[in-house]
Amino acid sequence: MTVDEMKNVDVRTVSRDDLVDIRDVHIDRTLPKEERVRSFVQQIRNPYCFKCGNVVVKTRFTDTDVTLEERMEHYLRSK
Repeated sequence: MTVDEMKNVDVRTVSRDDLVDIRDVHIDRTLPKEERVRSFVQQIRNPYCFKCGNVVVKTRFTDTDVTLEERMEHYLRSK
């Protein structure tokens, strides 16, 4: 599957049985960042569409150096 195909998976029609449950993905935090990313992608197969339990999750990524943790902290501090 190409990156564009992964990005364009329709959550309304995708088979849940074909998706990886993110709870089954395990990352070794002692590895360098590039290896952690590679391991994640290999395990999740499609980082744009996966499941968490019975919930199908669709994600988007932005090219930035800001981490999710930093975004969440900023969001929580602004409330």
